[in-house]
Amino acid sequence: MIAGPTGPVLIFLLRVADVSLATVRSLLIARRRELVPVIGFVEMIVWVFAVGATVQNLTSIWHLLAFAGGFAVGNWLGILIEERIALGLASVRVILQQAGHEIADFLRAAGFGVTEIAGMGKDGPVQILDLVLPRREMTRCVAIIEEEAPNAFVIVEEPRGVSHGYLGMKMGRR
Repeated sequence: MIAGPTGPVLIFLLRVADVSLATVRSLLIARRRELVPVIGFVEMIVWVFAVGATVQNLTSIWHLLAFAGGFAVGNWLGILIEERIALGLASVRVILQQAGHEIADFLRAAGFGVTEIAGMGKDGPVQILDLVLPRREMTRCVAIIEEEAPNAFVIVEEPRGVSHGYLGMKMGRR
């Protein structure tokens, strides 16, 4: 079966599965450590089957292309899965030359906790807005900022954790 015409298809699907699992496993290391060993175990079993089937058919260009193609598609699919899950937090910093308080009010009305800070930029006073939010809410938050303040300087980072504060209260952490 592996040496026949269905072999490359099977190898391709195995590689897509194992590389998707590897990508998700790598991205979960800092967020959901308890899942990482289980994903790694399944990933390695699938990988062994894919490599074994490919090594048995090294003279077949189709088997080799399926192995490489499954790797490429698996990376792409793993990233899509991770984006869809969107675990973790995002830290958004917005730097504005004006209307910082108004943008903060828009963000608060949308359910985000915002800290306003006065700062000094190269060309004078600036207003800085700091937010920490679930990563799955980042796109909505940035869309509000871009709509209300298209010239704002926006920085998005990934914090390792939070305690207390508005987000902590929303997430049931006191």
